[in-house]
Amino acid sequence: MSLTDFFSPLNTEQFTPKQGFFTSQLGLKTQFYTESFPDFEENKFDIAIFGVLDGRSAVDNEGCGIGPDYFREKFYKLNEGAFASRLVDLGNIRPGATVADTYIAIKMVVSELIKNDIIPVIIGGGQDLTYAQYLGYENLEQKVDLVIVDNQFDIDDDNQEGIATRSDCYLNKIFLHQPNYLFNFSNIGYQTYFVNQESLSVMDKLYFDVHRLGEFSQDITLTEPIIRNANMISFDMGCIRSADAAANGNATPNGFDGEEACRITRYAGMNDKLTSIGFYEFNPAYDNNGQTAFLLAEMVWYFIDGFYARKKDFPLTPKSQFIIYRTSLKDGSGEMTFVKSKKSDRWWMQVPYPSGQSKNERYHLVPCRYDDYQMAVNGDMPDLWWRTYQKLN
Repeated sequence: MSLTDFFSPLNTEQFTPKQGFFTSQLGLKTQFYTESFPDFEENKFDIAIFGVLDGRSAVDNEGCGIGPDYFREKFYKLNEGAFASRLVDLGNIRPGATVADTYIAIKMVVSELIKNDIIPVIIGGGQDLTYAQYLGYENLEQKVDLVIVDNQFDIDDDNQEGIATRSDCYLNKIFLHQPNYLFNFSNIGYQTYFVNQESLSVMDKLYFDVHRLGEFSQDITLTEPIIRNANMISFDMGCIRSADAAANGNATPNGFDGEEACRITRYAGMNDKLTSIGFYEFNPAYDNNGQTAFLLAEMVWYFIDGFYARKKDFPLTPKSQFIIYRTSLKDGSGEMTFVKSKKSDRWWMQVPYPSGQSKNERYHLVPCRYDDYQMAVNGDMPDLWWRTYQKLN
């Protein structure tokens, strides 16, 4: 089946200004699916944007399925940055006869794009589509590190059969999916009053990494090592405070501000491991003068800017571009090894695989901060090292 079968072509007149695009704007820097579907072999694309017109499983946010074209109206007016972009807009995935049909379409599109070394940028729809995005990795024979930017954990009693789910419980589907190819889950920005203690206990038992909004209130750069570990990211627009992004049926007073959201997505773009990202729950019905549509457009712009600023220092080759540091623990139980990139000054730590767990590698690399190295220098084991070791085991 051709990818063409899943998409509706775009009518570019719907988002083209009356005077047309200026030569510096993304509207003239992007190839669009209008009549013939773009040829991936003939054209080397880096990033593929596509919309999903399905919000049927978005809880208390009816109308988010029409968001993609409102996003385009703002995005393609933005000027290209200090990069030569190779973008394609594939149009919109039509809603399937059932939600499950939409999931299958997203799964196949994401999988095919990744195989062609193209990063999918998904503009949804409800955040339940994250599960479909995750399914796109099923046949790629790799473990997945998943990062969700959200103000809560979307876990609930999900008794639905098949692959259909809802935006408030899609994590159940991901955690219980077989075969299991999820290595790690991280949440950025949860707000404690939206999360029950049982869910926090589950995250702790699974050695998943969850981070309160307050952890980043003074320093948003603390999100960077978490994001740098991700293969895929799902961003719920509801995690941005309503003053900056009102276009969500579940918008709340607190959350990341617009600038912080843009910095998070730029970090995502700079992540050498990242192969897909989705932006969900944007609902034009609640927008205020197109403000949230503008913010979403800017977030995607910053993601692209980050992508073209990648340092390509992962995997850690050549070795001459890195500095190795070794520290000893206080109790004399062993040493820890850290790696610093000369190009980006970013840090990783090596966590050894338990005996017999990996035939090809001796250790797993985890993005970390200089503070983790300082802790190890003082003889203490960073919590991130221990949690990662438990997952490897």
